[in-house]
Amino acid sequence: MRSSTRVASHRSTNDQDHAVPDGPSEDWADSYGDADPYREGGGRPAGRRRRKRSRRFKNLRRLVKAGIAVAVALAFLVLGDRFAVLFAERKTEDQLQKSLHLEAAPQVEIDGFPFLTQVLDKRIDTAHVTVPDLAADRVSLARVHATAHDIRLDGELPSHLKGGTVHSVDGDVLLSFEDLDRELGASQVKFSKLGHDAIKADGQVPIGGQHLGLHAEARIGRSGDRGVATDISRMRLDIGDVAVFRPGRNGGLQLTPKAARTVAEQRDKVRAMLAVPVIADRAGIGHAQIRDAMRSEPALERLTGTPGFVGKLMKVNLFDVVADQPDLPAKLGVDPKLMGAVRGVTEPQLADQLNLSFELPKTPGDIRIERITVERDGIRARLSGGALPFGDTSKARATAGR
Repeated sequence: MRSSTRVASHRSTNDQDHAVPDGPSEDWADSYGDADPYREGGGRPAGRRRRKRSRRFKNLRRLVKAGIAVAVALAFLVLGDRFAVLFAERKTEDQLQKSLHLEAAPQVEIDGFPFLTQVLDKRIDTAHVTVPDLAADRVSLARVHATAHDIRLDGELPSHLKGGTVHSVDGDVLLSFEDLDRELGASQVKFSKLGHDAIKADGQVPIGGQHLGLHAEARIGRSGDRGVATDISRMRLDIGDVAVFRPGRNGGLQLTPKAARTVAEQRDKVRAMLAVPVIADRAGIGHAQIRDAMRSEPALERLTGTPGFVGKLMKVNLFDVVADQPDLPAKLGVDPKLMGAVRGVTEPQLADQLNLSFELPKTPGDIRIERITVERDGIRARLSGGALPFGDTSKARATAGR
């Protein structure tokens, strides 16, 4: 019994010492005062959060305003730079037009951004120049395009540009077939590509009161450093479908294949031609064959039926026939007056009508033709050079060179 009483007394003491009160004690609650986060109406931490959010929004608004200001400033800088480029391009176009004596102002496009830093440095990296309709001897160059590199500027920049010097330039020149047709062919002769270095001409020319078919070929090549030369060959004039005239030492007036076949089928015309000795020599027909053909119909039929006889007739120069048989050309369908007009056409005269050789206009500096090719739309010459002054710089060099 004594032992049980001690245990119960001990347990009672412990329970009293460690008992948990039903609610917070007054002393514990009052230690926070009005800032008690659990007390209704306390609220200081909530106010701090609102103030922090407010500061964040203010900072964000400042950043947005600053960003907008920077963007506007950059936009004005870009616009100013682009206006400066346009101004410089127009001034350069005027300078080039005066220096190169161009009828039309060229088009200039300056690369690089920002441009004002290049101007202040008095050096432009790259610029593109296009000159339309540049006159060159008898022809007009449809387009001259050049890319200038390392351009040194002279003058009080950026307000006053006097001129400058192009360190190096490369580009190309196009002589279009359309311009050739208009300027050389007077819309009656058409030029077209025949090969990578050759062209052909087909059309009509007025001779002896008639329009005769004209055909020719030409090889294109360089003539020195600044010129383009043409070597014209295989020229011929078609007199209907009866005869073909080829100028030159080995040329003459010959029958066409169609006309030669027609003559071979008409015995009276064959005999008229065989009666001219020079025809027999030109055609390569033996005198014994001619003698037998003139006397015997079977012999004449055998001769005209010989393979290659039509080709032999085509070798005959009709100009040689006129002296012995003045009326024979008319029998063959060739107008004698037209024959006289055609005979007066020389190879140089005909070639001159088709000559498209030209030389680049003289310019200050060193500009030369590197390569020439024939393309679908015309003849293109590749250019290169350097030390090309323009504006007042060009005038100063020209004065110093005198």
